Amino acid sequence: MTDSRMNPKVDGFLRKAKTWKEEYEKLRSIVLDCELTEDFKWMHPCYTFENKNIVLIHGFKEYCALLFHKGALLHDAHGILIQQTENVQSARQIRFTNVGEIAAMESILKAYIYEAIEVEKAGLEVEFKKHTEFAIAEEFQNKLDEIPALKTAFEALTPGRQRAYLLHFSGPKQSKTRASRVEKYMQQILSGKGLND
Repeated sequence: MTDSRMNPKVDGFLRKAKTWKEEYEKLRSIVLDCELTEDFKWMHPCYTFENKNIVLIHGFKEYCALLFHKGALLHDAHGILIQQTENVQSARQIRFTNVGEIAAMESILKAYIYEAIEVEKAGLEVEFKKHTEFAIAEEFQNKLDEIPALKTAFEALTPGRQRAYLLHFSGPKQSKTRASRVEKYMQQILSGKGLND
């Protein structure tokens, strides 16, 4: 591992790490052995090939992980890739709870990283579900049917903004809560704004 390929922002991230420090350092050395460029994006060490994101190192309360940006396209011969939530379409994680696990899997991790690089070299892309493939909460559908301007405004939003609303509206189990969410965000939709704008 050459010092010239190491990003000072990642050094700072590691210095400040209160948990998973040893695990992060081991993951960093494995990833850098695969000739990727070290960057710092989304407040985490991120590794790229020709400016394309390949893998990110991040940690949570219960585990730390390697996140493969196009993990859905990997073959996952060892059955170790995890989809964080059902709504994550592209990224997949390999999770760890100690540095020993990482060391024991080093050759497997490198194989997955090299496969991810090949996916990028081949120009493969994950086919994302269209917003029309997401469930529309009945309460929202009723409003779209009642108010043509709302339907027009919703359809004018970007696919990502549409998807965020659909997921937000269909999340609650109770109809009353779903209806309340729809009411709360109708004006924002009519103004052409996304959920978090």
